[in-house]
Amino acid sequence: MLKQKKILLGITGGIAAYKCAHLVRLFIKEGAEVKVILTKAAAEFITAQTLSVLSKNEVLIDFFDADFNWNNHVHLAEWADVFLIAPLTANTLAKMANGQCDNLLLATYFSSKSKTIVAPAMDLDMYKHDTVKSNLDKLKLYGNLIIPAETGDLASGLIGEGRMAEPETIISFVETYFLKSLPLFGKKVLVNAGPTYEAIDPVRFIGNRSSGKMGVAIAEQLAAYGALVTLVLGPSNLIIKNKLIHVISVESSDEMHKAMISNFKNKYLVICSAAVADYKPVLVYKQKIKKKENHFKLELTKTKDILIELGNLKTKQCLVGFALESENLVKHATQKLIEKKLDVIIANSAVEEGGAFGLDTNKIIIINKHNKITKFELKTKKEVAHDVVNYLIDFLK
Repeated sequence: MLKQKKILLGITGGIAAYKCAHLVRLFIKEGAEVKVILTKAAAEFITAQTLSVLSKNEVLIDFFDADFNWNNHVHLAEWADVFLIAPLTANTLAKMANGQCDNLLLATYFSSKSKTIVAPAMDLDMYKHDTVKSNLDKLKLYGNLIIPAETGDLASGLIGEGRMAEPETIISFVETYFLKSLPLFGKKVLVNAGPTYEAIDPVRFIGNRSSGKMGVAIAEQLAAYGALVTLVLGPSNLIIKNKLIHVISVESSDEMHKAMISNFKNKYLVICSAAVADYKPVLVYKQKIKKKENHFKLELTKTKDILIELGNLKTKQCLVGFALESENLVKHATQKLIEKKLDVIIANSAVEEGGAFGLDTNKIIIINKHNKITKFELKTKKEVAHDVVNYLIDFLK
């Protein structure tokens, strides 16, 4: 979620500075790039060497460090996606609120165009002081975000409000800030992916060659744009790590149907990319079928049509289907779009090179309910997912 985000961490001179070693480690673990500015007072609580090793970047303290260019505060301010000041002491707070600039951290703050987030830390009575409250209000008025101090044991021995928020809380706050800026933040989305396996007996099934890669790539791209994704996933070896994706694992078409119908309500967008079996055995044998007869007849019946049911149920949802065809791609996809009351259909050929089941590439055509056809070149499924989600964001506008 914080992958490739540029975090500039400013540390001021409070005892809570010792927590910043763990904070930097968490940012790095989440894939962020971190640079650190220490005030001289902060360097009494945590060493620049420690933070440099953890962040893998030089830690800056003074304008006049040996290898430091005097105008680097401008470059640092331009570099950062977020300027996080933690802990924020009452002294630095007062200077930020009243325009005083007497060190590198403050010069960077006043040069910054990115969002500044602060995590105050001070003793109980200091935190409650009217001046401190007034200065925090000023920071909010100037557009800064405040991570509230927590209640607990303080360095003075008192118990109360004033502890800097724990590193995990700070990480969560920063993640939420980035998420809120994303085009699908908070939108509830339902996706299905992968094949279904229709049991013949305890060891055999009717299935298909779908890997689920396309649907999973779409779910991951939706989550990367801030959506809260429910992914109904058929049998697959794919591993989903994104915390915004809730996976419901299913095997049969009946299980896929139940999961999709029960999770359909109140969704903003529903994308059906799963390769659901069209037929299933009428009879499922309780014991393994023995190889005795030269000819064995297996009677099949149609599975439930998930897309048709969702099309009939939909109210405000945008419903998207997939069509894999071996001939007359546009004709058959358009027919499916109309019959199943879809808003958008994504079609690809089962016979065209690079677009078959199990591959890491796909070549798609998108057709919407206004009969607009958009064609895409052969791309990796990750790139296709990016195209699909960006198309849908524009379509939903």
